[in-house]
Amino acid sequence: MEKRIYPNPIESISTPEPIARRSFNDAAEAVGALKAIYERNTAFLRDSFDALAEGEDQNRRYRAYYPEVGVTTTSYSQVDTRLAYGHMPAPGHYTTTITRPDLFSNYLHEQLRLLMRNHGVPVTIGESETPIPVHFAFLEGTHVDASVADRIHRPLRDLFDVPDLNSTDDHIANGTYEPPLGEPAPLAPFTAQRIDYSLHRLSHYTATSPAHFQNFVLFTNYQFYIDEFCVLARNLMAEGGGGYEAFIEPGNVKTLAGESSPHNGATPPRMPQMPAYHLCKPGHAGITMVNIGVGPSNAKTITDHIAVLRPHAWLMLGHCAGLRNSQALGDYVLAHAYVREDHVLDDDLPVWVPIPALAEVQVALEEAVEEVTGLEGYDLKRIMRTGTVATIDNRNWELRDQRGPVQRLSQSRAIALDMESATIAANGFRFRVPYGTLLCVSDKPLHGELKLPGMATEFYKRQVSQHLTIGIRALEKLAEMPPERLHSRKLRSFSETAFL
Repeated sequence: MEKRIYPNPIESISTPEPIARRSFNDAAEAVGALKAIYERNTAFLRDSFDALAEGEDQNRRYRAYYPEVGVTTTSYSQVDTRLAYGHMPAPGHYTTTITRPDLFSNYLHEQLRLLMRNHGVPVTIGESETPIPVHFAFLEGTHVDASVADRIHRPLRDLFDVPDLNSTDDHIANGTYEPPLGEPAPLAPFTAQRIDYSLHRLSHYTATSPAHFQNFVLFTNYQFYIDEFCVLARNLMAEGGGGYEAFIEPGNVKTLAGESSPHNGATPPRMPQMPAYHLCKPGHAGITMVNIGVGPSNAKTITDHIAVLRPHAWLMLGHCAGLRNSQALGDYVLAHAYVREDHVLDDDLPVWVPIPALAEVQVALEEAVEEVTGLEGYDLKRIMRTGTVATIDNRNWELRDQRGPVQRLSQSRAIALDMESATIAANGFRFRVPYGTLLCVSDKPLHGELKLPGMATEFYKRQVSQHLTIGIRALEKLAEMPPERLHSRKLRSFSETAFL
């Protein structure tokens, strides 16, 4: 292949006019300033790319910066100690870069409002020193034709900033980030570039826009649940919505409340790896359901990316192997502890870290089971056990020497085993997203109790509908709680970011 040589070096860097930092005592005005900076700077990069394709000088580099929020406190004065977020842990200067303030408008408004209220200080808005990668400046859904790229003769990295994975990580969320001496402390758990990376991944994996994701999320490992969710959602839309305003499917296919068929979007020619479905309410207060498929790798991947949207809760609904002779097929398992043999999070969250049950989530799930099944109190024990769920990365664990896994499962007092639940709970713990697990026993391999084909069909028809209804009802209960009550202090470390 012929090697290209560019005799003309990059002569200069072209940037938008600098914007002076401003202080704000009103959260809405501060968010407005963030939007103005972001929209101007991303438009500059898009316009520069278009101009290069039309023959603009290719001996110049084009750069624009993410907006930044900064806040300083000089006091150790105590704020409302019931709050899990919305306050800074110690005096100092804190900053974070911001992306997509249009998408995160409500979130940013609430976080800034709490800081101003709790500390009585203004926030400063300006440009950061972190360049916006050109890939993240394009509007969602933009298609860049290959012929356009061919007209730009230099490598893109010569002309624009590109994603820098050396500095895009989860050190802040993991609690391992240490600011260099004299540098500000982090204000939020994710930087702008880390968020942009996940927003693009979400579109790829789920075939829906990040803007459609709701604050309450259901994960499942079976398409049966998705099929049932779609039937329920479409019926709700045809009947007027029942409090939900739209149902959105892969390809951003949207059906509005009061309609019996979608009015926009296009079903993708092939389903994405982890399709997402959104039963929407105003303010993102509805329910998103994602089929994550099988395995802890998928479970980690999708929760890594959904976490940047700062949801209020996520639950795992799926099937599991029952490990006790007293269980029957179709029984429920409410996880209150986890054995982690999934291994995908070992480098981010050591296995010795306990993953606690969250009272609000546990109560919502148990109450939902009672309401849907009509059983309560001691009678509920006939169909549901609360206990330890083990998650393993080997689907054929039964084929190993039984003295290994079975002994460990018995010693841990596990009552069920699957391949996703502990991963989802552990990532909820890591990213401060309230989590819970309600599984349905679909087989008992240790006791030779497996479903025959006809039994399986009837089992899924009966149990999936009830199980899904329980999950939806539990999330609706959680949605009725104020966020400051739902987001538990159990999930906060010694030195936390002020932003949720």
